[in-house]
Amino acid sequence: MAHTTNSEPGQTEAFVIGSSRYLIAPEDGFRLMKWTLATAGSRSREILHWPEQAGETPFHKIRGGNPLLFPFSARTFDQGVQNFWRAPDGQRLPMPMHGFARDGTFLVTDKTSTQITGTLLPSEEARRAYPFDYLFSVTYAFEELAFTVLMELENREQVALPWSAGHHFYFNLPWHAGAARSHYRLNMEARKYAYQGPDGKLVMEKDREACHDFGDADLMDRIHWELRHNRISFGPKGGEEDVHLIVGDADPPPKGFTIVTWSESQEAPFYCVEPWMGPPNSPEHGKGLHWVGPGEKAGFKVQVSLY
Repeated sequence: MAHTTNSEPGQTEAFVIGSSRYLIAPEDGFRLMKWTLATAGSRSREILHWPEQAGETPFHKIRGGNPLLFPFSARTFDQGVQNFWRAPDGQRLPMPMHGFARDGTFLVTDKTSTQITGTLLPSEEARRAYPFDYLFSVTYAFEELAFTVLMELENREQVALPWSAGHHFYFNLPWHAGAARSHYRLNMEARKYAYQGPDGKLVMEKDREACHDFGDADLMDRIHWELRHNRISFGPKGGEEDVHLIVGDADPPPKGFTIVTWSESQEAPFYCVEPWMGPPNSPEHGKGLHWVGPGEKAGFKVQVSLY
């Protein structure tokens, strides 16, 4: 199944709900590219970051929008060897970073004026990495000031299947002219945080902070889990214009659910606040690894809201 290799997507779909406009590339990783909010005085605000000039960067490698991470997030290791994982039957299998959905081909299976659903069509590479009979689908439901995205894995095998999917939201930050990262804060309570070592192991610490400064270099590439609440908010330190992430329906969320904070550099015009089902390398250490029984279906739901 071919996917776009240049910087331009194939077909795109636009959804306009009130003052919000969403742009998605259904066939190219089912990537939500943009969320534009019309504001006063014929102005607009880009909630999600999308670079104006992508150059020759392959579409699935563009830093912007919301790449979908499936079946696992970030780097996997098998006994210290990167880009591999150990399947339930004991096989060592390849696994690209962040899985294969973000550069996969999706088939649109349902669409209305406010919602779209796509199903992954696994490539040969995907079948080598995750050689099971399954259906992976993603639904975006759009509102004027929020959207919800639901990932679902349907197991068509006779054995349980592991997964630990996630989102890689690129948020514009700062979004005020003349502001710096240090003018913004992240409100999130987690019991633990960690960094991933070069061998895939997690270096863990206890998290004693509830309010994090985006100007803090230690926040970059940081893994937060055992969340105390399923609502995470960030925005200016004055408290206005917050963006909210609501991870699942349970409060507190399941123990393994994770938020990763990452940016490319201190000068990048975006900051990623990423809700994952578990920390990186979950197939090896088991934290945040979820199982779908034979003939069953499981989901991972996240809402991004301005209210």
